Amino acid sequence: MNMNVDWNRFREVISAANKIVLTSHIRPDCDALGSCLGMAGILEALGKQVRIVCGQAVPENLKFIDPDNRILCIDQDIQAEDFEDTDLHIILDTSAWIQLGPMADVIKNSTYKKIIFDHHVGEDDIDAELFKNTTAEAVGRMCVDAAECLGVQLTPAISTPLFAAIATDTGWFRFNSVKEITYKTAAKLLAGGASPADIYRDLYERETAGRVRLRGTVLARIQTELNGKLAHTFILPDDYENTGAQPTDTEDLINLALEIDGTAFAVIIVGQTSGGYKMSFRSRCESAANVVAKEFGGGGHKAAAGAFIDSNDFAEVQSRVLTHVRAVLTAEYEQNTA
Repeated sequence: MNMNVDWNRFREVISAANKIVLTSHIRPDCDALGSCLGMAGILEALGKQVRIVCGQAVPENLKFIDPDNRILCIDQDIQAEDFEDTDLHIILDTSAWIQLGPMADVIKNSTYKKIIFDHHVGEDDIDAELFKNTTAEAVGRMCVDAAECLGVQLTPAISTPLFAAIATDTGWFRFNSVKEITYKTAAKLLAGGASPADIYRDLYERETAGRVRLRGTVLARIQTELNGKLAHTFILPDDYENTGAQPTDTEDLINLALEIDGTAFAVIIVGQTSGGYKMSFRSRCESAANVVAKEFGGGGHKAAAGAFIDSNDFAEVQSRVLTHVRAVLTAEYEQNTA
């Protein structure tokens, strides 16, 4: 285990708690959801009472990961007063207030102990004890480390969501974040009962006609610049109705731009039905995606990051984002050829 996390202290915190609430970020991905479910199983193996309460409901395309409907949505499935007797609140896969959505106010107004269990660089002023490993490729892998720290044996119910968490956050084990320990951890999860074939089928082989049509729209709009180093595309709010897709169907579509030979940096600008535009960035060069995202108030990792602009003027958003990305990539090229 990477000792960036003080596992002895983590064990003390868990031992002192009985009623625990787990939360992750809005617009959840498999690392967020899978880590919550895996951690819940780990803690329940120790006899803890665990609830998972998040700021948004599980997206339709990811509901397979939560067959027992354990992940509750605040103000829809549960109210803040329903878990006022919590001993410990664990925030997984984010360190930013803005990513907590409506759970941010719940956490700010609470008096119970809070900890952050995360692998992202940087954090807001959340009044929580930090347990972070910024070298971990996914929080799912940190959860496997936590199981070992707490002496919990991996079961299919724990291993399946954690394998999905790690597999998706590493692009099915193809990103540069993958290390020897990634495969060793995956092997442990297989031994614990995870089925990669079933998880892959649930993730990638149950497409709706709407998502397929939306993919076609995204592909048709891809443009390349800077001698093919930059590839970008976009989704407009009207595209969901026009294609029959759901907003959650945008997950991973940015990777279509990375399939173009020679692409070093990819951008997708995604219109939100509630307003504003979300950007996703992917980098295969020295220009870090999280540094680019920070320009727009976002964050993430060097290879993958995101941000949000609260504006409904697509042309202005696109111009602002692409102008900055072009400048960053041009500066990198000039530096490398100087």
